[in-house]
Amino acid sequence: MSPPLDVRDLRTTLFTRRGELKAVDGLSLTVGAGETVALVGESGCGKSLTALSIMRLLPDPPARIVGGDVRLNGRDIVALTEEDMLAVRGQEIGMIFQDPMSALNPVATVATQIVEVLRAHTDLSRRAARARARELLELVGMPDAARRLDEYPHRLSGGMCQRVVIAMAIACRPAVLIADEPTTALDVTVQAQVLALLKRLQADAGMAMVFITHDLGVVAETADRVVVMYAGRKVEEATVDDLFERPLHPYTVGLIGATPTPGAARVERLADIPGMVPALGDLPPGCAFAPRCKRVMDRCRQEKPPLTAPAPGRLVACFSPEGT
Repeated sequence: MSPPLDVRDLRTTLFTRRGELKAVDGLSLTVGAGETVALVGESGCGKSLTALSIMRLLPDPPARIVGGDVRLNGRDIVALTEEDMLAVRGQEIGMIFQDPMSALNPVATVATQIVEVLRAHTDLSRRAARARARELLELVGMPDAARRLDEYPHRLSGGMCQRVVIAMAIACRPAVLIADEPTTALDVTVQAQVLALLKRLQADAGMAMVFITHDLGVVAETADRVVVMYAGRKVEEATVDDLFERPLHPYTVGLIGATPTPGAARVERLADIPGMVPALGDLPPGCAFAPRCKRVMDRCRQEKPPLTAPAPGRLVACFSPEGT
């Protein structure tokens, strides 16, 4: 059987006055049923653009998919018309957006927004859809769900708004769920609740999940496999255990070194990665990470390292990976 999500050599380009910028450059990933694959990297590495490419929600202009396939249960959705994609979004693939407040319509009640999703993809009557909306709010742990149905988003806390967004994303039991930084704007206790909720919902429905984050602590709790992105490219892929036990790419090493260690006997100064992610219009000719890399060689400044498989289940794009 085909995996729920199979992305092959995805290439998304931004067409700007400065020329054609490769925002997603040849990304491939596969997510099986019930599996969570995390996309990690600093801001500007292409994680959210990857999600918008998969969802076919790119702002055009300037962004456009120029190559590759995005297959949902074996069907390539890149080739679908926008009308056909309206039927796919919400029903076969759902998305939890980064900022719940901006993802919700401020002048529509919670019930109106959830009912709209249900009515678009099912044959439920308006009354039945409202009853189902209440069930969904209860499922995602919304306190006093019946009363919240008629609230507007500004009357809800950040955590409550995120629960509404999650309810909308899972309303039609999609096979694939994309969660784009779903806990970033929430306090620590609500973050833990939302992560536990997503894991429970995934286990109940067997959804494939793409979890986008820059927080490696969250990755350790939620992911089965990890794809590390840098400047629009995949630079490493591994199971979550392998990645934390033996990171191969110098960028991954830097990310892990900059993450606090829970339960450490004493507080130590965190490592940092010098410099910043380069703008897409200012990428160096070789490896994009070369100007920040402690293991850089002359070859790195001239050539882009291809993805290689140093061990089963592992991929890395580096001429001088850790441990060599």
